[in-house]
Amino acid sequence: MKLKKIAALLGAFTIASSLFIAGCGSDTTRNDKVWRVGTDATYAPFGFKDKDSGKLDGFDIDIINAVAKEEGIEADIQNLNFDALLPALQSNTIDIAISDMTISEDRAKSVDFSNPYYIAGNGLVVNIDNTTIHSFKDLEGKRIGVSIGSTGAEIASKIPNADVRQFNIIVDAFLELENKGVDVVINDTPVNEYYVNGKGKGIAKVTGEDYDAAPLGIAVKKGNTELLKNINDGLAKIKANGKYAEIYKKWFGKEPPVEDLK
Repeated sequence: MKLKKIAALLGAFTIASSLFIAGCGSDTTRNDKVWRVGTDATYAPFGFKDKDSGKLDGFDIDIINAVAKEEGIEADIQNLNFDALLPALQSNTIDIAISDMTISEDRAKSVDFSNPYYIAGNGLVVNIDNTTIHSFKDLEGKRIGVSIGSTGAEIASKIPNADVRQFNIIVDAFLELENKGVDVVINDTPVNEYYVNGKGKGIAKVTGEDYDAAPLGIAVKKGNTELLKNINDGLAKIKANGKYAEIYKKWFGKEPPVEDLK
């Protein structure tokens, strides 16, 4: 009698365990109708958290949502530090990264990029009372703030005798500038301009000419050709139907340059 009860209990336990495991598995099943998108929401106007709703907003957010809609997909966007985006792609934690990311030869070794969706240069931000820094030629030996893994960090690494200080998020670099902890911040020009006209108004200014302009791209894991094709298809559609220009004007207050529409 006891043996029968033990056998019954073991059977029930096995069935329950199987159901539990199956249930756990169903939670991690990939939804082909959802793109898991990573962005660093500290690069306004490309990406930021709305102060009232707490939701992610910005140019990059609108672009990837519009591309996804054209492809009949939903974009599930999550906020990650910039330097965590490429590792997250490689580990399949996310499917797509869009975050004011320059298409570079070095990054292209580990991820694949979409066709360009914006052309951006890197520029300089200094405190409003700074009279010594007017161009990139003036940066030798200076304390330079950049965000980790950014194009600005790459540029700063080539400046002789510079004291390069890297921050997890670009807003921390701007804060360090305000506190006189760095002499200058190198970052994408549209983000710089948004900052000096917003939180940095009366505190900081943009100075000098841009470093060589370069295209921004949407990144996917190396070899994910099908996803890349879908992104490029959706991107071409929003450039053709006027949605891209609508989003561009919303965030930059002007018509997009011809090269951004190609």
